[in-house]
Amino acid sequence: MLAVTETHPVQYRAPVYRYLQQQLGIPVTVFYGSDFSVVGYRDREFGAEFAWDVDLTSGYEAVFLTTAAQGGGQSYETVRAPGLRSRLQALRPQAVLLTGYDTVFHRQAFWASRGLTRFFRAETTDVALTRSPLKSWLRDGALRFLYSQCTKLLYIGENSYRHYRRLGCPASKLGRSPYAVHGDSFAGSEADRERLRPAIRREWGVNEGDRVLLFAGKLQPRKRPDLILQAAKLLPAAQRDRLGVVFLGSGDLTASLRELAAADPPIRTVFAGFQNQQHLSRFYHGADALVLPSQVQETWGLVVNEALVHGVPCLVSEQVGCAPDLIVPGVTGLTFPANQAGALAQAIAQIWPLLDAPATRVACRAQVANYSIATAAIGIAQALADL
Repeated sequence: MLAVTETHPVQYRAPVYRYLQQQLGIPVTVFYGSDFSVVGYRDREFGAEFAWDVDLTSGYEAVFLTTAAQGGGQSYETVRAPGLRSRLQALRPQAVLLTGYDTVFHRQAFWASRGLTRFFRAETTDVALTRSPLKSWLRDGALRFLYSQCTKLLYIGENSYRHYRRLGCPASKLGRSPYAVHGDSFAGSEADRERLRPAIRREWGVNEGDRVLLFAGKLQPRKRPDLILQAAKLLPAAQRDRLGVVFLGSGDLTASLRELAAADPPIRTVFAGFQNQQHLSRFYHGADALVLPSQVQETWGLVVNEALVHGVPCLVSEQVGCAPDLIVPGVTGLTFPANQAGALAQAIAQIWPLLDAPATRVACRAQVANYSIATAAIGIAQALADL
């Protein structure tokens, strides 16, 4: 039996727990600090109110320590873990899977699990933020202690693995459980592409032979969506006139992005707003490449997984955590230095011949195939088997 501690149900993690129980026969109980993502909440960075439109709580035992209706936390940062210690003691699982360290909830979960076997799986990396020497030293010391108290450390990708090894964690203590998206939530096949692509490109006013760059995420400064428009304006007129940009998401930069898109030379731009999980496939199939130009705090970038599932190559900054795992240069996309519009413009020009090519779509889907819900769950199951 496995116990898991999570702040709230997350659409990328719940399918892993369901797979463990339903496909691998391992009973799973997830203790959630709050249900706010299920009942609906306002995301400050998206600037929108929503609840996820996919099932996040069936197929395993979901236990809510608090609810939003009863005054529980309504954001990742404000969730707490009341009564978790007694619940874990009563359950007596083989192991407790901890899923973070940066909030009060996660610290409470760590202490509540004392005396039990701990696993750890989270967005661990050394590349998402630049810290002062003092902060880095303090962080390293705290994490070395945390990791020393865990029996197994599950890395989500190459940067995660390097992080654990840099802090002295032995290879024998590490296991692979990659970050993944639930492919069944998408219509990602080639047949789906043929069905969905023509209609949405007509909606966008895209002509035959035009290319569309997609940004999917929060329109926030740390993600640098403006860099896409800046780079597009640097392209030769022959390419620029055949290019469109679609922003799939909302946030503080919406108004300034509209102004930038309209400024000379103008870039054809569509602002699609926030879209829930079940509506994403048509946008990915309508696009020719995903661009994720984040400058900080992009510990992984699951929109890259989503794009590759649909056969869409990706241009990502070097600050995007999944780049070493998912971006094969010139095959599934390219990387470029963060905050450099000229470098992104060069990457767009370089990848242009690969866009809308069947071989590119095959390569993208093949690259992400080993970053699946099944692979993630099997990694956790193997950690249990090793006890």
